[in-house]
Amino acid sequence: MVFQAKHYTVEEFEQFVDLPINVDKLFEYIGGEVLEVPSNPYSSYLATRLSRHIANFVEEHQLGFVTGEAGGYMVSGERYAPDVAFISFAKQKQLARTGYNPNAPDLAVEVLSPTDSEKKLSVKVSNYLAAQTSVIVVYPEEQEVAIHKPGEPVVILGIEDTLTVESVLPKFKVAVKDIFPVQEDN
Repeated sequence: MVFQAKHYTVEEFEQFVDLPINVDKLFEYIGGEVLEVPSNPYSSYLATRLSRHIANFVEEHQLGFVTGEAGGYMVSGERYAPDVAFISFAKQKQLARTGYNPNAPDLAVEVLSPTDSEKKLSVKVSNYLAAQTSVIVVYPEEQEVAIHKPGEPVVILGIEDTLTVESVLPKFKVAVKDIFPVQEDN
């Protein structure tokens, strides 16, 4: 849901999200617009499946923090709530306890949901890349994953491929089919 047609400043956005009526809601600030992040159980489920793999690897190797869809980040002057994010200890020793984390994550995962706009997603990916954040975009309907890395061409992976992000998580890998649930015949 987009709030009004006006463009907000970052300060106006932060005042808006701090209103008591918005305390239990999640918002993003994209291109000067305030967007409420809608609930989507299936997209959240896929994000959790991928998050589990990333978090297990990160914890096993003591690399940093993994956050979920309620973990907001300041990215290129905007405010995003990636479905999954990783930020390394090398970049930040402690996570912010309130508000949006002041540093962009090293890796952001965005799971496309039916209410997502391709235009807004494109803006987010561009801003992530400008902040030197690698981005994984999960396309549930196509069962595909796109990997965006700063300064590199996009890589599209299908269900039979293996997802890696060596530049951010060396030696991490997960089969794309392990992100998506097994489809049962009806």
